[in-house]
Amino acid sequence: MQYFLVKSEPFKYSWDQFQKDGTTFWDGVRNYQARNTLVSMKKGDLVLFYHSNEGLEIVGIAKVVKESYPDPTTDDIRWCVVDLKAVKKLKIAISLSNIKEDAILKEMPLVKQSRLSVMQLTSDQFHRVLALSGTKI
Repeated sequence: MQYFLVKSEPFKYSWDQFQKDGTTFWDGVRNYQARNTLVSMKKGDLVLFYHSNEGLEIVGIAKVVKESYPDPTTDDIRWCVVDLKAVKKLKIAISLSNIKEDAILKEMPLVKQSRLSVMQLTSDQFHRVLALSGTKI
Protein backbone atom coordinates (compact mmCIF):
# COMPACT_ATOMS: atom_id res chain seq x y z
CA MET A 1 0.00 0.00 0.00
CA GLN A 2 1.23 3.46 -0.93
CA TYR A 3 0.00 6.83 0.31
CA PHE A 4 -0.35 10.12 -1.52
CA LEU A 5 -1.73 13.63 -1.26
CA VAL A 6 -3.47 15.62 -4.00
CA LYS A 7 -4.19 19.33 -3.89
CA SER A 8 -7.13 21.22 -5.33
CA GLU A 9 -8.33 24.76 -5.01
CA PRO A 10 -11.84 24.52 -3.51
CA PHE A 11 -13.32 26.99 -6.01
CA LYS A 12 -12.11 24.73 -8.85
CA TYR A 13 -12.88 21.32 -7.34
CA SER A 14 -13.79 20.99 -3.68
CA TRP A 15 -14.00 17.98 -1.41
CA ASP A 16 -17.78 18.51 -1.21
CA GLN A 17 -18.04 18.33 -5.00
CA PHE A 18 -15.81 15.26 -5.05
CA GLN A 19 -18.07 13.53 -2.52
CA LYS A 20 -21.14 14.39 -4.64
CA ASP A 21 -19.43 13.05 -7.76
CA GLY A 22 -18.20 9.93 -5.95
CA THR A 23 -15.35 9.34 -8.41
CA THR A 24 -13.32 11.56 -10.70
CA PHE A 25 -10.25 11.44 -12.87
CA TRP A 26 -7.38 13.56 -11.54
CA ASP A 27 -6.42 15.74 -14.48
CA GLY A 28 -4.59 18.95 -15.22
CA VAL A 29 -1.21 17.78 -13.91
CA ARG A 30 1.47 19.52 -15.97
CA ASN A 31 4.54 18.99 -13.84
CA TYR A 32 6.79 16.03 -14.61
CA GLN A 33 7.46 15.15 -10.98
CA ALA A 34 3.73 15.19 -10.17
CA ARG A 35 3.01 13.19 -13.36
CA ASN A 36 5.56 10.56 -12.36
CA THR A 37 3.85 10.33 -8.99
CA LEU A 38 0.50 9.76 -10.72
CA VAL A 39 2.07 6.97 -12.79
CA SER A 40 3.31 5.29 -9.59
CA MET A 41 -0.18 5.15 -8.05
CA LYS A 42 -1.71 1.69 -7.89
CA LYS A 43 -5.31 0.58 -7.49
CA GLY A 44 -6.19 0.57 -3.79
CA ASP A 45 -3.60 3.18 -2.75
CA LEU A 46 -4.94 5.82 -0.35
CA VAL A 47 -4.86 9.54 -1.05
CA LEU A 48 -5.34 12.56 1.20
CA PHE A 49 -7.29 15.46 -0.33
CA TYR A 50 -5.92 18.95 0.45
CA HIS A 51 -7.66 22.28 -0.16
CA SER A 52 -5.03 24.69 -1.47
CA ASN A 53 -5.08 28.49 -1.66
CA GLU A 54 -8.28 28.72 0.42
CA GLY A 55 -8.69 26.60 3.49
CA LEU A 56 -5.13 25.26 3.41
CA GLU A 57 -6.12 21.99 5.06
CA ILE A 58 -6.37 18.26 4.50
CA VAL A 59 -10.08 17.50 4.42
CA GLY A 60 -10.63 13.97 3.11
CA ILE A 61 -9.46 10.53 2.08
CA ALA A 62 -9.73 9.05 -1.41
CA LYS A 63 -8.71 5.79 -3.00
CA VAL A 64 -7.12 5.06 -6.37
CA VAL A 65 -9.66 3.04 -8.36
CA LYS A 66 -7.97 3.12 -11.79
CA GLU A 67 -4.26 3.38 -12.52
CA SER A 68 -2.75 5.94 -14.90
CA TYR A 69 -4.03 6.37 -18.42
CA PRO A 70 -3.76 9.21 -21.00
CA ASP A 71 -5.25 12.53 -19.86
CA PRO A 72 -8.50 12.93 -21.85
CA THR A 73 -8.29 16.74 -21.53
CA THR A 74 -5.25 17.02 -23.83
CA ASP A 75 -3.84 15.49 -27.00
CA ASP A 76 -0.34 15.63 -25.48
CA ILE A 77 0.63 12.02 -24.73
CA ARG A 78 3.07 13.06 -21.98
CA TRP A 79 0.26 13.64 -19.47
CA CYS A 80 -1.89 11.14 -17.61
CA VAL A 81 -4.67 10.86 -15.04
CA VAL A 82 -5.78 8.37 -12.41
CA ASP A 83 -9.31 7.73 -11.21
CA LEU A 84 -10.01 8.49 -7.56
CA LYS A 85 -12.98 7.61 -5.39
CA ALA A 86 -13.99 9.72 -2.39
CA VAL A 87 -13.80 7.52 0.72
CA LYS A 88 -14.33 9.67 3.79
CA LYS A 89 -14.27 13.23 5.07
CA LEU A 90 -11.84 13.74 7.95
CA LYS A 91 -13.56 14.27 11.31
CA ILE A 92 -11.23 17.23 11.91
CA ALA A 93 -9.49 18.96 9.01
CA ILE A 94 -5.72 19.23 9.44
CA SER A 95 -4.48 22.75 8.71
CA LEU A 96 -1.21 23.66 7.07
CA SER A 97 -0.13 25.39 10.29
CA ASN A 98 -0.75 22.13 12.22
CA ILE A 99 1.23 20.24 9.60
CA LYS A 100 4.18 22.63 9.87
CA GLU A 101 4.20 22.31 13.68
CA ASP A 102 4.08 18.50 13.81
CA ALA A 103 7.39 16.62 14.03
CA ILE A 104 6.27 13.92 11.58
CA LEU A 105 4.21 16.04 9.18
CA LYS A 106 6.60 18.96 8.78
CA GLU A 107 8.74 16.73 6.55
CA MET A 108 5.89 16.19 4.07
CA PRO A 109 6.42 17.30 0.46
CA LEU A 110 3.45 19.63 1.07
CA VAL A 111 5.81 21.71 3.23
CA LYS A 112 9.10 20.99 1.45
CA GLN A 113 7.85 21.23 -2.18
CA SER A 114 4.68 23.24 -1.83
CA ARG A 115 4.13 23.82 -5.55
CA LEU A 116 3.55 20.12 -6.32
CA SER A 117 -0.11 19.17 -6.81
CA VAL A 118 0.43 15.42 -6.39
CA MET A 119 2.91 13.94 -3.92
CA GLN A 120 3.80 10.71 -2.20
CA LEU A 121 3.60 10.39 1.59
CA THR A 122 5.15 7.96 4.00
CA SER A 123 2.97 5.55 5.92
CA ASP A 124 3.85 7.44 9.12
CA GLN A 125 2.73 10.75 7.62
CA PHE A 126 -0.56 9.33 6.34
CA HIS A 127 -1.39 7.64 9.62
CA ARG A 128 -0.36 10.70 11.64
CA VAL A 129 -2.94 12.76 9.71
CA LEU A 130 -5.58 10.14 10.51
CA ALA A 131 -4.61 10.15 14.19
CA LEU A 132 -4.68 13.95 14.47
CA SER A 133 -8.03 14.12 12.69
CA GLY A 134 -9.63 11.39 14.79
CA THR A 135 -10.51 9.51 11.61
CA LYS A 136 -10.45 5.76 11.09
CA ILE A 137 -10.65 4.07 7.71
